[in-house]
Amino acid sequence: MKPLVSIITPMYNNEDVIKETIDSVSNQSYSNWELILVDDFSSDETVKTVQPLVLENSRIKLFQHSKNRGAAKARNFGTEMAKGSYIAFLDADDLWCSNKLELQLEALKRADVCFGSYELVDANTKPLKVKVKAIKLLSYKKLIKANYIGNLTGIYNSSKLGKIYTKDLKKRQDWLLWLEALKRSKMPAIGISDTIAYYRITEGSLSSNKVNLIKYNFDVYRNGLGFSFPKSILYMIGFLFEHLIVKKRLIKTIP
Repeated sequence: MKPLVSIITPMYNNEDVIKETIDSVSNQSYSNWELILVDDFSSDETVKTVQPLVLENSRIKLFQHSKNRGAAKARNFGTEMAKGSYIAFLDADDLWCSNKLELQLEALKRADVCFGSYELVDANTKPLKVKVKAIKLLSYKKLIKANYIGNLTGIYNSSKLGKIYTKDLKKRQDWLLWLEALKRSKMPAIGISDTIAYYRITEGSLSSNKVNLIKYNFDVYRNGLGFSFPKSILYMIGFLFEHLIVKKRLIKTIP
């Protein structure tokens, strides 16, 4: 029997887009999956929107928080509920290509962690003709310099690495998670060059300025990884070089 993949999707006020996101999972060519929806106390019709889909498909499971707890705790709760041999993540406003899981399960025969390239779309799913390319092999040493894994593309072997929970930072919790995955694996992650997902650009995703970029990533080094203040400063200097010069080369305009 094919291994079960657990897909964790935190939701918060996503009534306008969540059905399209769920459809992108339902349309996967790889069929042995469970979708764990964790509603973080939405104030709109998100839960009402997904309830019929849950009733129609036993692979879709809905959990509701009684108060807003934040994305990290929603993902951690989903991880706790997961039963799969592999765990993947998909935010409630993003989309997967239909062959995403099929391609990654094949790649995971040679690694414990896999990610891939993704393209940007606007709030109405219109292509923005921008692709963020995945590098072929990603080590822990490379990942600690900058986050090269788009969370919507990441998947790891939980039967081998165990379930991975992340600290409750305000931002960049996913970066910590993938760092821990590669630390446990001691093997490079495999990057798929094909586009396997679509990242939706919304007003909220454009709101972080360069000051916040520095602040949130410093928080990863200082509080997430527990580095000393001087060591965190040193890594932040390296991060700025990696992010603004090296990683920027992976962002390509699609003709």
